[in-house]
Amino acid sequence: MQLGVVGLGRMGGNIAQRLLGNGHSCVVYDKSAEAVAGLARKGATGSASLADLTAKLSAPRAVWLMLPAGQVTEEAVSELGSALQSGDIVIDGGNSFYKDDVRRAKALKGKGIDYVDVGTSGGIWGLERGYCLMIGGDKRTIDHLDPIFAALAPGYGNIPRTAGRDGRDPRPERGYIHCGPCGAGHFVKMVHNGIEYGLMQAYAEGFNILKGAARNGRPQDERYDLDLADIAEVWRRGSVISSWLLDLTAIALAADPKLEGFSGLVEDSGEGRWTVMAAIEEAVPATVLSAALYERFRSREAHSFADRVLSAMRKGFGGHVEPKGP
Repeated sequence: MQLGVVGLGRMGGNIAQRLLGNGHSCVVYDKSAEAVAGLARKGATGSASLADLTAKLSAPRAVWLMLPAGQVTEEAVSELGSALQSGDIVIDGGNSFYKDDVRRAKALKGKGIDYVDVGTSGGIWGLERGYCLMIGGDKRTIDHLDPIFAALAPGYGNIPRTAGRDGRDPRPERGYIHCGPCGAGHFVKMVHNGIEYGLMQAYAEGFNILKGAARNGRPQDERYDLDLADIAEVWRRGSVISSWLLDLTAIALAADPKLEGFSGLVEDSGEGRWTVMAAIEEAVPATVLSAALYERFRSREAHSFADRVLSAMRKGFGGHVEPKGP
């Protein structure tokens, strides 16, 4: 299939490369001419603007946006709404707020343009590992785009098959799912990221306790000078708390045992806040996820080793570089 890809940053460029590697064709655009030229050297067709990109696509056209949530994406959707025609498709693969998806889909539907929201998880490792995709939109449109989603998803890999799934949709086992109508994909991804906040906070607090075991305030015979890099490594192997986040923590600690390269100031990208907001709207308790979000706010005033662990994980999976702080 042919796909337009707009936004060639940490994930967008890799998405285009993964599609090219699986036999699809891509027309790409980014405000950075250097990024466009880099993908063109790998087989993509470069473009100088959104208008140029749409002109180089064959009907029915499909354009995947991989841009920061908010105004940048809003402006791109609006411009595409003017440039595309009935039967074309706009795909937002970023981390937009699901309520924005519902509004955009209604606006584009009046022009005959389909809108698809895709919660995309995989970070900077997605080119190699594939992307977990949570998709919202019309079934007919999703089915049309299936070759794109199948190429981006990880596939079955070496994960054991889940018992009892006979007769169910095989796509979730391959790493992508049609969650429901427009907005549903980003809603599921929003909660995914809210859970991610809680998991990361649990690891961070645990390693902070391990680090504190050597403090002078503890009884002499209960002071333990623990090797955190080795503990992270052994937990990766057979432990009930093993995970990709723990893998990334082990990598960071092996390279920088005291994590001195991190300030400890931890940003949040919006999804954690939106998850807590959804919990409030639904009157559903979310004590762990709320506390994890508030801890990120607290980190901007006073930094701990736990905060540096959080920063290390964010850099590991998403390439996020935290500001140095005051």
